[in-house]
Amino acid sequence: MSKYIIKGGKKLEGEIQISGSKNASLPIIAATILNGGKTTLYNVPNIHDTQMMFEILKKIGGKVTKKSNKVIIDTSQINKYEIPEDLMRQMRSSVIIAGALLGKYKKATFTYPGDCDI
Repeated sequence: MSKYIIKGGKKLEGEIQISGSKNASLPIIAATILNGGKTTLYNVPNIHDTQMMFEILKKIGGKVTKKSNKVIIDTSQINKYEIPEDLMRQMRSSVIIAGALLGKYKKATFTYPGDCDI
């Protein structure tokens, strides 16, 4: 394991960029369906789960544009209500997209979410 040895007498300072929270980002991404238009999000972590959520949105008719630290999601053209099984099985939290679809369009088709072998 790496370590830092700091010998006193000098002020320690610096900056680090902290990515956004996965557990906050995923429900917000799903909620963009309820908006039914353009939503701009900042500081969304660039991780597998958020990428899968973006892929699901694209497959059902949404548009996702990434520019540096911002993601623009347009859900005004959603025209499908079935979450593809291959994407659904990528992560457990994909099921929250189903809730947003049900809330907005009163219909959704989906399989068991990923990591759920019961």
